[in-house]
Amino acid sequence: MANEMMRRNDWLDPFFDDFGRHFFGNMQPSDQVLKTDIKETEKNYVANVDVPGIAKDDIKLNYQDGILNISVKKTDFNDHEDKDGNVLMSERHYGAMSRSYRLPNVKEQDIKAHYEDGVLTITLPKLTADEKSPHQIGIE
Repeated sequence: MANEMMRRNDWLDPFFDDFGRHFFGNMQPSDQVLKTDIKETEKNYVANVDVPGIAKDDIKLNYQDGILNISVKKTDFNDHEDKDGNVLMSERHYGAMSRSYRLPNVKEQDIKAHYEDGVLTITLPKLTADEKSPHQIGIE
């Protein structure tokens, strides 16, 4: 179920997608994306997000209307340049990135997040069958 929800570009034609990437170049380098693995178990969704070099205070999480939003920002980095300001290679980026994931039927008040060694782990407990059932409304 989660795998199907995570597929976002099923409607794109691979020929034109690859053609555009080769012709125009990849407009968003893959190293600027929040690389994420999401596992679904019977009781939880567990998301592991790679955020190397990002301070814990620069990560913002939000869950609303069945969507988990993750935003990070890195304001700067130190280049290792020589006395003349020359840098042989610089592949590290700074700025803001965000991703959103549709993960329905989550017990919002019990979501937990843990950050260690550049990996953010978010555990989103699912609602039980009793919690999902519609609330009965009495008529006076």
